[in-house]
Amino acid sequence: MGIKVIKMQGCGNDFVVVDYEEFSKLNLSMPEAAKKLCDRHFGIGADGLIIPNTNVEEADIGWFFYNSDGSTAQMCGNGMRCFAKYVYDREFVKKSEFTVKTLAGIMTPKILFDGQVMVNMSKPILETEKIPFLPNNNLNYKISVKNMIFEGNAVSMGNPHFVIFVSPDDDVMAFAKEYGPIIETGAEFPEKTNVEFVKIKSYKKIELAVWERGCGITLACGTGACASVVAGILNGYIENSCEVHLPGGVVNVVWNGTPNKPDGDVFLTGPAEYVFDADF
Repeated sequence: MGIKVIKMQGCGNDFVVVDYEEFSKLNLSMPEAAKKLCDRHFGIGADGLIIPNTNVEEADIGWFFYNSDGSTAQMCGNGMRCFAKYVYDREFVKKSEFTVKTLAGIMTPKILFDGQVMVNMSKPILETEKIPFLPNNNLNYKISVKNMIFEGNAVSMGNPHFVIFVSPDDDVMAFAKEYGPIIETGAEFPEKTNVEFVKIKSYKKIELAVWERGCGITLACGTGACASVVAGILNGYIENSCEVHLPGGVVNVVWNGTPNKPDGDVFLTGPAEYVFDADF
């Protein structure tokens, strides 16, 4: 039996979106459906599967989100922008700013007039036990990988990240491919971690590549962009509003936190676009 699917992407981070009624026709568990639909050779091909959840009480709507390997992710910034556009366009919600229940808590996306989506990603998590990160110090922690020693910053945006700032001449994508999968499964990270390699371009601009937990190399990572900006501000490298250049496009991140007062919500703004709809 065929099901109706939508393919969407935010800065090249791509997703299969399926309504729950359509998903139920597959007679598969959600992790199995994610692996089948996201397979780039035998399925549709995507970094993740999104299924709207209309049966929630704590928010206007909820979602089920799975990585391409069938694992769950507490939060996904690019996925949230695509999800927000999808449920707004199809009138699952009737207002342009609404709340979404996720495994990372309640998120608040807003559809902007120019078609972009801004998401209140909530506050960054810096307490090591909540990230989770086993060492006591989450900032400027040295980790040895192969023949390299990296100094990274553990930050959670509902999912764990390890942000590494590199020199202007380094190839962030080459670093992500070679060292990302090793760091992801390091002993310091009991729930594994996403890994960002970041170059500072100016006080208002950074460039990064990411190895995503459960996905591998992706063209963009919204929570990774947020975590990188938070780490950059805490280290005094960048200002509180920053343009983040990812392999698949550009997003803007705003956080008004400081090293002495690391609170305040993080706001992520970027595109969300349809690729195609199909019968699968």
